[in-house]
Amino acid sequence: MEMGKSSATGSFHLMLGVAGSTVIMAIGTLVLAALLTDEQLGLYGVALIPASMINFFRDLGVNSAMIQQIASLRAAGKNFEIHDVIVTGVVFEIIAGLALALICFGLASPLALILERPAASTFIAVLSISVFAGAILSAAGAIFVGFEKMKLNSLTTIFQAVVKTALGPLLVVLGFSVLGAVVAATVSFVAAGVVGIILVYFSLFRPLRKVKVGKCDICKTLKPLLKYGMPLTVSNIVIGVLPLVFAFMMALYAGDSMMGNYYAAIYFSVLLTFVSFPVATALFPVFSKLNPEKEPQLVKTVFASSVKYTAILLVPATMLLITLATPLVNTLFPKDGILTALFIANAEPKFPHAPLFLALSSIINLFVLAGNISLGTFQTGIGKTNQVMKQSVLSLAVGLPATYFLISYLYSLGGGNVMLSESYAVMGGILGTVIASTPSIAWGLYWIWKNYKVKADFGISARIFAASALASAVAYLFINVFSLAYWWLMLAAGFAVFLVVYLATAPLLGAINHTDIDNLKAMFSGLGIVSKILDFPLLFMRKMCKGNAKKVLPSNR
Repeated sequence: MEMGKSSATGSFHLMLGVAGSTVIMAIGTLVLAALLTDEQLGLYGVALIPASMINFFRDLGVNSAMIQQIASLRAAGKNFEIHDVIVTGVVFEIIAGLALALICFGLASPLALILERPAASTFIAVLSISVFAGAILSAAGAIFVGFEKMKLNSLTTIFQAVVKTALGPLLVVLGFSVLGAVVAATVSFVAAGVVGIILVYFSLFRPLRKVKVGKCDICKTLKPLLKYGMPLTVSNIVIGVLPLVFAFMMALYAGDSMMGNYYAAIYFSVLLTFVSFPVATALFPVFSKLNPEKEPQLVKTVFASSVKYTAILLVPATMLLITLATPLVNTLFPKDGILTALFIANAEPKFPHAPLFLALSSIINLFVLAGNISLGTFQTGIGKTNQVMKQSVLSLAVGLPATYFLISYLYSLGGGNVMLSESYAVMGGILGTVIASTPSIAWGLYWIWKNYKVKADFGISARIFAASALASAVAYLFINVFSLAYWWLMLAAGFAVFLVVYLATAPLLGAINHTDIDNLKAMFSGLGIVSKILDFPLLFMRKMCKGNAKKVLPSNR
């Protein structure tokens, strides 16, 4: 329960950062989408791909190793050793970030020619600076998470979003167009990196200098970090780079306008990271403190509980986003400005293909029912990074050829209709992400069951999905049967209906019980006013529950 409370509190603080920064960036995106044409928005998104891809090759897993080492050393009371871990990690990130930034700068023109967008060369060159700044920012973030100082991590994340959102539209209005958006993105990384490293020094590192004995041996400290982290590099490449590779493939077949629709959809799919990213990040130090050999039952309980409580939140959020994709996108991205969606019935959308792309992009989040979020965090937390690497290689081997085939084959089905062909190509790339993830998740789940007898409660997962699917169906029928004329009205009504139906059916179907409600209340009890707000839906679900249960965390039967 203490682990659950710590994880929930950490997840919430991270969620504030993720949600806050995403909302702020969403505002900036809405303004940029209004100021830029769909072709310019597509060009901006394509220009971001090279720097984003290179970032995943940068740290060689050292950041994850820093989190694991700091968390385990803190648990063992060896604070004096944390000093060397921080110094080594930051120095490594600075050197690696600088080297890869220079590589990105040198490849700007060739990559722009490959993408058949020569104008992107300048944008890619400017964004190479973000590779270096991002290295410093990510090192600071890893240190914050290792110390479980999620508030500080959220602070830097929100600060970056504020800088990007304030500066981007301003530069576009001043006439810099896509270049203005690119410069704003770069400056935001630089500013957040500086703030992050300053916070690390004064709040966490300076006290460690007082207990440090002897010199810092960077080479000696780096070896175990690389040994732990190197296998994770492959995993990070697959998780982070493969979607970018798929976007790169899409861009070869789809024009800037269709890619603009794709990036508009991606901006909304980020909403689901409000749940998935904070939970996965907060669980990392929790799993790092566990010993599967000495505490097998505790490990089973923590894993099963993490899957269940993550799914209770993420699955309905995913189904809600899929169901309301059309009114959500069309409310915020009408063709003639956001005010038209408020006062004109069924206002013409600016990105007509984005709702379908959004629904398809969200499907992968349903894998949480099997435990995919807890899986990688668990394996990494207990130090089994080689297995994570093997699973990632499998995804790479399956995903690349399958996705290329899907993109090219579906493009050919357009039958000469350019817009239809480009739309099919993008759908092929999105489906490729799902296909690439499936075999590695299946293997990973089998591996942890075989070695540690750890698994999700699939019966509970089925009930959670059933409750979410029922709420989704009722909400979809409601907004269509009543033929609501305004996109915003469809969005509000659909959300209200979905929420009420899910809160009612989840307890009735056995997806959540009295025990879970007591556990959730206890885990969120340290969140102040937020815990008071959560009391209302929890009280409603308690009244809908059947029977009673003992107040214990769910075991992994």
